[in-house]
Amino acid sequence: MSSGSELAVTELAADVVARMPNGRRYVLGIAGPPAAGKSTLSQNLAAAVRTEHAVSAEIAPMDGFHKTSAELDAVGARHRKGQSDTFDVAGFVERLKLLREAPLGQRVPWPIYDRGLHDPVPDAITFAAQRLAVVEGNYLLLDQPGWSEVRAQLDEVWYLDAEDHVIEQRLTDRHLLGGKTIEQAKAKITDSDMPNARLIADTRGHADAVLRENGGRYIVIRADR
Repeated sequence: MSSGSELAVTELAADVVARMPNGRRYVLGIAGPPAAGKSTLSQNLAAAVRTEHAVSAEIAPMDGFHKTSAELDAVGARHRKGQSDTFDVAGFVERLKLLREAPLGQRVPWPIYDRGLHDPVPDAITFAAQRLAVVEGNYLLLDQPGWSEVRAQLDEVWYLDAEDHVIEQRLTDRHLLGGKTIEQAKAKITDSDMPNARLIADTRGHADAVLRENGGRYIVIRADR
């Protein structure tokens, strides 16, 4: 991967597979602001690794470590769900460490976030023989107490960038699909989502590579490898 190149997902997958060690799981982080397309890139990348290279791969979403709605209600913080302090970062770091260090074949459960329930679902995914774990989430590069421990558990981290107007439109569509009114969606975006996006943008310089999606391909804005 080199700066200035424009790559298909299959080329990104080949780049990752070339660096994977034998005998242990490779943990790749994909960071970036909300609605940048991290989930799509993660899913397509893992699928390409499986189909093009016959290497087992699975997604490990950071969103599974949201604190529950009940926990947030208890401290009057549900309206801030999605901000960095509304996650169980200690639990996330502990599970990441296990994911990276557990011998291949040992079962490592992983939670997901259910957008219908608006709550995490414990142990919804199980890692065992998967040689690649793609960890996707907003705050993987955040330099704050607790979050600063995440980076050491990731072999490399890509930052997926996106322009503000793209993020805002995708977030509007997501919130409306989730049942919010247009007024509620706009308030959520203004009060929480975009301030989060700006906070996350400040972490971009810590990534091993910065990418931007362009018609299903990915422009490499910067790469340190």
